[in-house]
Amino acid sequence: MSGKVTREKENKKMKNTVSTLLVQKQSGDKITMLTAYDYTTAKIMDECGVNAILVGDSLGMVMLGYENTLPVTMEDMIHHTAAVSRGVENAFVVADMPFMSYQVSVQQAVTNAGRLVKEGGANAVKLEGGAEVCEQIEAIVNASIPVVAHLGLTPQSVNAFGGFKVQGKSLEKAEKLLEDAVRIQQAGACAVVLEGIPARLAQLITDKLVIPTIGIGAGNGCDGQVLVYQDMMGLTTGHTAKFVKCFAPLGSVMRDGIKEYISETKSGAFPAEEHTYAMDDAVISKLMEENQ
Repeated sequence: MSGKVTREKENKKMKNTVSTLLVQKQSGDKITMLTAYDYTTAKIMDECGVNAILVGDSLGMVMLGYENTLPVTMEDMIHHTAAVSRGVENAFVVADMPFMSYQVSVQQAVTNAGRLVKEGGANAVKLEGGAEVCEQIEAIVNASIPVVAHLGLTPQSVNAFGGFKVQGKSLEKAEKLLEDAVRIQQAGACAVVLEGIPARLAQLITDKLVIPTIGIGAGNGCDGQVLVYQDMMGLTTGHTAKFVKCFAPLGSVMRDGIKEYISETKSGAFPAEEHTYAMDDAVISKLMEENQ
């Protein structure tokens, strides 16, 4: 009996939390994070054992068809975060705070972070920026809401950056990123996403910080990695970033399946007999007699 209980405990996955992610950094166990925006995808990822799921404002581009993340609203984020949360048992769910949901005031930042937790079911929120958002980070953390920071290529600053460009390549900008990383940690951030920065700089930041770093286009020296799942599943078309790797070409599989469905439907091959429900011959004969 005791052996069965032990096996059941071993097979049961552990809920990922701020504390478990920190332990992963300390032990050198790489943190895995993927984006998700719906119940079904989140459930599959959770069953596979991913440590964290990011409901990114990237949904504006991959789910809603916007050119960038700027038009995404709080209502968009709450809607998709709630769907993801309903599909998750063990993954740590992080929800992005959309553009202008935290920049105007500290009070606004805390209120909107609270909505993502209360209405969306998020375990933490993520916001972009360094020293300039430390006051918001501290206030949100003081409201008992974990905060993941985001440094480097911050998509909400696309207009200020003049496009999606690698950040921190000059000495001055690298020093600023290092300073910002320390500042956001001091403000209470539980982790930081490092996007689009040189690998050696990301490694330096990772070594300097106590909190975990999650890289995307920042090399393998970070404590973990995150990818947009449409990118890593080959569902996006056109240009993809240098750091993207396709792990499963679902896009081509989906296209083949859809084309086959169209062909079989038009030819009458689908639905076949095994896809239909039977009816008693006497009943259908009687109905046909009555309707001649």
